[in-house]
Amino acid sequence: MTVSATYRAFVLEQLSRALPDVHARSMFGGVGIYCGPIFFALIGNDVLYFKVDERTREHFEARGMRPFRPFGEGGEVMQYYEVPAEVLEEREALGAWAEEAVAVGRRAKQRKGKRNGLMAS
Repeated sequence: MTVSATYRAFVLEQLSRALPDVHARSMFGGVGIYCGPIFFALIGNDVLYFKVDERTREHFEARGMRPFRPFGEGGEVMQYYEVPAEVLEEREALGAWAEEAVAVGRRAKQRKGKRNGLMAS
């Protein structure tokens, strides 16, 4: 999995126009994208993916977007789906889709925190 410097810069520029406090970290050959402390997106092979859950997955599937598969077509499907190219290029649409992905990331973080809290009791 590779990410070109130009694609990374383009995605971060677009997202920073739509969301506050967007930053990225390199990870496993790809790029993880955060809004503050919330991990909500990733880039792999010059494709942007947003985090999804049972509430949001259908929006991506209805547009024919595919899930992120870090180990190829036969491998594991992760809870991230491709962002349509036209959404990435349209600030208002990108803002709405990105905010939804941040909300998914926030819900996932809360669920994880609750599970960890229960285990400590």
